[in-house]
Amino acid sequence: MRVVAAVDKFKGSLTAAQVASAVGSACWELGHDCTEIPVADGGDGTLDALGGPNRTTVVTGPLGDPVSAPWRLQRRTAVIEMARASGLALVGGRDRNDAMAASTVGTGELIDQALDAGAKRIIVCLGGSATTDGGLGAVRAIHAPHRLRGVELLVACDVTTRFVDAAPVFGPQKGASPAQVRMLTGRLERLVQVYRDEFGVDVSTIDGGGAAGGLAGALAALGGKLVPGFDLVADELDLHDAIAAADLVVTGEGHLDAQSFEGKVVGGVQAICATLGRPVGAVVGDTDDDVADRLPVVSLVRRYGAERAMSEPMWCVEHAAAELIVTMTGAGTTGR
Repeated sequence: MRVVAAVDKFKGSLTAAQVASAVGSACWELGHDCTEIPVADGGDGTLDALGGPNRTTVVTGPLGDPVSAPWRLQRRTAVIEMARASGLALVGGRDRNDAMAASTVGTGELIDQALDAGAKRIIVCLGGSATTDGGLGAVRAIHAPHRLRGVELLVACDVTTRFVDAAPVFGPQKGASPAQVRMLTGRLERLVQVYRDEFGVDVSTIDGGGAAGGLAGALAALGGKLVPGFDLVADELDLHDAIAAADLVVTGEGHLDAQSFEGKVVGGVQAICATLGRPVGAVVGDTDDDVADRLPVVSLVRRYGAERAMSEPMWCVEHAAAELIVTMTGAGTTGR
């Protein structure tokens, strides 16, 4: 039987590649072929899913300190994960962030570096940002933005929040107080006019323009095209073709909840399988009760307990995948 393992990372536990490898091991033990496809939704982990970094550039971090930001350039296509240059994790989380000062300068410097290196296609993956600067730092860091006119600029995001709403929706997650949220909102409102005057684009009307604290809107003002992150990754990895050639698909992520079916990997894979008429099940770290019946699923926490799921995640994923495949195919037992 031909199985496709199209899985996301288990955040804080396993990378998508590790999860896919564990599913592949389960398939091998059961005598099935497996195509391992680590997937992402446009946020953190997308760079790895699209081949991993092969370059590193020292850029300005979110609070001004230099950071070494990995990125990818191959065949004139650059892949930039903004979290590697302007991410909240780089400053130690929300409690150590300065929500007012955090800037996307480093992300702009990576885009500028990609242009200097001759990139004709630039994919910017959003998510995990420390910033609510409306992308102004990135815009100002790109020397001669007119160079982007000859480049396909794709912006991967998985939210529909609009530009001015970025502060109240995402600001508190980045350490902004209620007073700071109001100030950030005012700054975003002023930037709407700035971008309209400079680039002739009304970023306030763009669905998803508020992603990464407004960076999505800023890149749209520079000619970027906002695309759902999962769809972009699926196209880059030829996921539709792989699933079409499969007999069974295993997907998965760290926590299955309602949002998993709204632009995330599990929901995206399930939708492709529904279109192509392929059976799909999921191996997950844990699951909310209200979504547990939306597809066949094995939860590591419920099956093996939270302690073992965290201490032996590869073992748990492999055994859970074997159980899932046997259950879905009715083909004997796993011997475990």
